[in-house]
Amino acid sequence: MKKGKVYLIGAGPGDIGLLTVKGLRCLRKAEAVVYDFHLNAQILNYIDHDAEFIYAGKRGGHHAMTQDEINQALVDKANEGKLVCRLKGGDPFVFGRGGEEAEVLVENGIEFEVVPGISSSISAPAYAGIPLTHRKYSSSFAVITGNEDVTKPESTMDWSKLASGFDTLVFLMGIKNIGAITEKLIEHGKSPDTPSAIVRWGTRPDQETVVGSLKDIAGLVKEGNIRPPAVMVVGNVVRLRETLKWYENKPLFGHRILITREYTGDYGPLEDLGAEIFEFPTIQIAPPENFSELDSAIDKVETYNWLIFTSANGFKFFIQRFLEKEKDIRDLKGMKICAIGAKTAEAIGKFGMRVDLVPGEFNAEGLIDTFIRQSADGSLKGTRILLPRAEAAREVFPQKVRALGGEIDTPAAYRALKPEKHGKRLKRFLKEGRISIATFTSAATFNNFVEIMGEDAMELLKPAAIAAIGPVTAKAIKKAGLEVTIMPDEATIKAMVDEIIQWGAGQHNKSDSAH
Repeated sequence: MKKGKVYLIGAGPGDIGLLTVKGLRCLRKAEAVVYDFHLNAQILNYIDHDAEFIYAGKRGGHHAMTQDEINQALVDKANEGKLVCRLKGGDPFVFGRGGEEAEVLVENGIEFEVVPGISSSISAPAYAGIPLTHRKYSSSFAVITGNEDVTKPESTMDWSKLASGFDTLVFLMGIKNIGAITEKLIEHGKSPDTPSAIVRWGTRPDQETVVGSLKDIAGLVKEGNIRPPAVMVVGNVVRLRETLKWYENKPLFGHRILITREYTGDYGPLEDLGAEIFEFPTIQIAPPENFSELDSAIDKVETYNWLIFTSANGFKFFIQRFLEKEKDIRDLKGMKICAIGAKTAEAIGKFGMRVDLVPGEFNAEGLIDTFIRQSADGSLKGTRILLPRAEAAREVFPQKVRALGGEIDTPAAYRALKPEKHGKRLKRFLKEGRISIATFTSAATFNNFVEIMGEDAMELLKPAAIAAIGPVTAKAIKKAGLEVTIMPDEATIKAMVDEIIQWGAGQHNKSDSAH
């Protein structure tokens, strides 16, 4: 069997946007992924094909796998002929043991590549407003491991050179030994008044920065109960933080927002304003189990006056089946098309089809009023409508059409399934208060979320602000006993995102006033 190949990929420090384009390209063709704890697990959502996932991380000193076991897993999977991605937080060759793993691959004759990542040694200070070099303050820096016992006689550290040889010092994994590190630096000539900073969870919504001097930073860490992961910066560049801090000034800094459907570009503005997206789709869109109703409607498509699409999914699945049945777009000639929402209209327009009507209101009542205004006598008599839609959709609009004398067929074009998901990580984030806003785009996304999370679901959601896309979704959430904090006037993701931004700005201003 042909041997596989291993990519040693740096996943960056946590902000998902800091994953490299090459790293992403490798992940999208991965057949096995061996990943650590200290990375943003949302990166795994980019792997939307079948792949084997092997968790090799450690948290709080508890190892899921030993280094020898990780090495063996890489060798075994490559020997199975697989393309393997070894996904590591930060950069694989900066205190990431990537060099050791590469040596093992060479010994076993396995081809490998290194895809460098952005190390927390440079990114965490940058997100805290601390440049490691600056013409006025620093022309050199050193990155040092902080987890070596600095008191042991055989320490490899040359403290006199570290204390005097570099303008800026960056210690990784040094929280446990911070007292000993500061003592050694002072003992070997570093001024006790040297500005120092600790950046915890750099580049993430949980980012926390503590600033002091070399002589008091260990005490401040203890007082603030600062725990790993954290980066320590020692040097005059720390003075620039107050002027240059930018990340914490973003209006949505500190917010991690749960989205319960697949990510789309409409959520982008939340990230631009400092929020982190936690993607956890509770709905999976699939074709209907039975095409008979849709096929029957397509076979007589020329008999309809109106074709209504309530979502881009409805259009996508309809047109896919339409073409599979070897129909011609010209068969739709003369039929008027109604699209609910700009995104649906955009999807139809991309197919070269003109939309005749986009109602101002996106509910059944608004839609029926629009159609009544289209008719000469206020009735729908003689109007034949085809509405391809989701299975088990609401019957309000079809009932009103029939009551007004119109004819309407509503074949299922797609169905929404509950994906087989395990919410262990999300559950932990909710329990720890690390999700500040939870969004739901339909009653089904909420109900499926509750099923996936189990009996704790209501309790887990209570600390978060809840955003509902519209009144139907809000009704399902309120029925479960929860309060809806954010709801737009228009039932679209874009409108919901705009409402979240406004709400977040209000919270940000309150926080500023309190300080």
